[in-house]
Amino acid sequence: MGIHDTNATPVGVVGLGLMGSSIVVALLASGHPVVALAPIAGEKEKAAGHIAALLRHADSARRLPWGIERCIASLKLVEKYDALAECKVVLECVVEDKAIKKVVYEHIAEAVSTEAIIASNTSAIPISELQALVPHPERFLGIHWAEPAYMTRFLEVTCGRETDLNLAEYVVSLGTSWGKEPTLLKKDIRGFITNRLMYAVYRETLSLVEAGCISISDADKALRYDAGAWMTMMGILEYMKFTGLADHLEVCKRLFSQLSNREDVPPLMQRQVEARARGVHNQSGLYPYSEAGAKAWEGAFSHFNKEIFDLATRYRKEQVHDVNEENVF
Repeated sequence: MGIHDTNATPVGVVGLGLMGSSIVVALLASGHPVVALAPIAGEKEKAAGHIAALLRHADSARRLPWGIERCIASLKLVEKYDALAECKVVLECVVEDKAIKKVVYEHIAEAVSTEAIIASNTSAIPISELQALVPHPERFLGIHWAEPAYMTRFLEVTCGRETDLNLAEYVVSLGTSWGKEPTLLKKDIRGFITNRLMYAVYRETLSLVEAGCISISDADKALRYDAGAWMTMMGILEYMKFTGLADHLEVCKRLFSQLSNREDVPPLMQRQVEARARGVHNQSGLYPYSEAGAKAWEGAFSHFNKEIFDLATRYRKEQVHDVNEENVF
């Protein structure tokens, strides 16, 4: 793209809900000028307050190297698509509705140059399907973030069938400049990487709970205090290598045939959705919450994200490899 200073690259974000606003803050924290577009009437004012609150949180967590004032000066909060004209990358963060996304892409494509990259934060719709909705599908890909975007190292870059791999690799380099450790999925598969891995765990967990083998709380304890004790430091394949493959091989032989391969949605989950359970957001779900308890959990999760980000930074591969006997963690 001929861009040498990635932090000077104007980036657009379309859709300023919870995820879109969080991505805006992540980009501002990385030094980018950001054009944040609210495509829905009345969304701009709400988004302004939410972004301001997230900036204060990011600043308190020491995620804004240049401070809040510079971030605000680098932000344009707009409602018209023509404000995206100078953006080299535009991220779509609207609802997971293909018809709505199509309209959004048409507006974006009319506003930006043919050299611009258009990306979706989707976690549900195949990139190959979405890139068919833009005039230059080779310049379209998925950039999937984790919430809160400015406090996590996760970033998933996904190619569609027609995505230019060179552009995808450029976006990976951009993601690195954003303080992420990006993954690149060269083949568009449903669920991408993270969702495929996590939903395999969800399926097995919910199946065990429904079969009466284990309680919800005990299932969560098993994940928290086993896998949760090491996953921030290493991935599951690194863990297999670290602990020795022979034992894992024997377990695989004995266990794989016993794991759930159900294709239906577990009724336990279906009932929660039908009851409109939204966890801490409405104090209803797999766990009961009081209003005060829900707020306490939200606050704790926010603080935890800061600590886990710092911990993951401390135990990055490069630093572990460089450690010596006089510099022990």
